[in-house]
Amino acid sequence: MDLIERIRQKASQVEKTIVLPEGRDERVVKAAVIAKEQGLARPIVLGNRARVEKLLGQIGATEVDIIDPKQAEQAESYAAQLHELRKKRGVSLEDARELVKDPMYFAAMMVKTGDADGYVGGIASTTADTFRPALQIIRTAPGIPLVSSAFIMVVPDCSLGADGVFIMADCALNPDPSAEQLAAIAVASARTGEILAGLEPRVAMLSFSTKGSAQHELVDKVVEATKIAKEMDPDLILDGELQLDAAIVPSVGASKAPDSPVAGKANVLVFPDLQSANIGYKLVQRLAKAEAIGPVSQGMALPVNDMSRGSSVEEIVNVIAITALQGA
Repeated sequence: MDLIERIRQKASQVEKTIVLPEGRDERVVKAAVIAKEQGLARPIVLGNRARVEKLLGQIGATEVDIIDPKQAEQAESYAAQLHELRKKRGVSLEDARELVKDPMYFAAMMVKTGDADGYVGGIASTTADTFRPALQIIRTAPGIPLVSSAFIMVVPDCSLGADGVFIMADCALNPDPSAEQLAAIAVASARTGEILAGLEPRVAMLSFSTKGSAQHELVDKVVEATKIAKEMDPDLILDGELQLDAAIVPSVGASKAPDSPVAGKANVLVFPDLQSANIGYKLVQRLAKAEAIGPVSQGMALPVNDMSRGSSVEEIVNVIAITALQGA
């Protein structure tokens, strides 16, 4: 059984409610039907009921839960709670009533109040529109100052990492993280590896230097991030700064960093910036023909995932399962 099938299987056992705010998109409706049929989650589609029902009819399905935020019985309660959350930011009750008519805000309130366990957006919206309500309402997890992203990379015929499985971060969100942010990304990525891939995380803070082999302010940032991450989670197996080969190749790790608990054995790779991370995962995906699962959002207090607007139905179904598992 491959990794995504294991994720789906685990998701089917936790029985979580996942909200899909973009019911205007046929792919979302199809994914909701599949997720429900396969028992991966209890999906709730948000949108105009007549439009969603029309899309269901077009694909020959009828059984999916639909809520129209503009007519929902929860709307007034959500508006009152949103007003309390945001009144210091100048959000009046009337403002809140208008905001909860927006499916993304409605989804965030469903998750915040416990009426749902997570939401998946971005299929027909920008990243900013997907995350803005989440950051205002759900907020980040305690001790984690930012939202980041990771890809689960499954490399065929590979003995490195966890038999070819790696977590790579941050490949999609933060262009130039500070040392503090990089440390938070490392801690969050380790948790992603544990929850979704069943890893015992061994985290490498990547650089073009290994243990002082080069001197540069870019290296200094990674060294400082390593120190901060160890303070954030003293039990985490983490080390840096490490070059990529020293991080994942046992013989190179033994030569370049013989005293490191991570060198040669890393399965969570934290890149120093978005440019290197995005290039790195795509190189592995294309040249090693690896499966790239994600991006998976991490660092939120409750599960929220942002997808590409080019996502396929199957990819949406997979992220529904991932979101359910994150909420377990």
